[in-house]
Amino acid sequence: MITRRSLAALAALPALGARAMAQEAWPSRPVTLVVPWAAGGSTDAVARILAQRLSQDTGRSFVVDNRTGANGTIGFNSVARARPDGTTLLVSTVSTYAMAPWLLPLPYNNERDFTGLGLLATMPIIMVVHKDFPARTVAEYIEMARRPNARMTYANSGTGSSTHLATELFLQEARIEVADIGYRGGAPAVQAVLANETPMVFQAASGILPHIQSGAFRALGIASRERSPLAPEIPTFAEQGLPGVVVEEHIALQAPAGLPPEIIRRANEVSRAAMEAPETRQRLATLAVVPTVTSPDDWPAYFAAENAKWRDMIRARNIRLQ
Repeated sequence: MITRRSLAALAALPALGARAMAQEAWPSRPVTLVVPWAAGGSTDAVARILAQRLSQDTGRSFVVDNRTGANGTIGFNSVARARPDGTTLLVSTVSTYAMAPWLLPLPYNNERDFTGLGLLATMPIIMVVHKDFPARTVAEYIEMARRPNARMTYANSGTGSSTHLATELFLQEARIEVADIGYRGGAPAVQAVLANETPMVFQAASGILPHIQSGAFRALGIASRERSPLAPEIPTFAEQGLPGVVVEEHIALQAPAGLPPEIIRRANEVSRAAMEAPETRQRLATLAVVPTVTSPDDWPAYFAAENAKWRDMIRARNIRLQ
């Protein structure tokens, strides 16, 4: 005979299971790292480096599961519905946890359905122009864009992408208008500037550092708070009078809401050790990725600030996905 007491006991089983897992030394079972992007990209590469190191350090299996589609929201939704027992984690990017909510209808609640374990790494974003373009500084670029009948353009690697929004933030802060030419991804956008179809693009360092080093591109500014160790010769936008142009492609570690505090702390600790290991740093440097591990305690304020920033900018620029 089913009683109210037995129903309550059944309802409590998932929470009890999660607490029992937390009392063991996490991880006590294999862990899946969900990547909401296709295999072969920068985020996937970082996740695989992390998974390999975590498997080595903990003696447990960490595997990457690419769940792609809908600007990363399919992978996010799968994690939102997973049990909060530490066996499913999410390797996420700012473009999905802070930008996509203001561009797309979401099948999950972006604020309530996830726990933030902290940042893992940063991919710097750089503004470059073709080597034959006259501007040699951000100020010169802005001056050219303000000329009557300037008719300047830039390569857009995809509406709503972090690099597209970085460009729009720059245009907003510089108070200029430059028309975009759309391309299907970062690689085609970079190729378009190499071919001088359009002279300017904002792109993650991994896709353009070789072209800067070869002289095919001229870097005008890096959209980080400080100069990057990957390219210390490139000045920030703040150094050039535009302190509001800060766009960093952060990679973070998230989990389903309700993850026990013990697992949150332990996952952050082992992830920090893995990302900051000298061997990991060397491997990430070849991808133009910098380890940037933060505490779970820092996540709520960071998450709120990034969401507010991109909400306001997207609304101000009236950016819509077609």
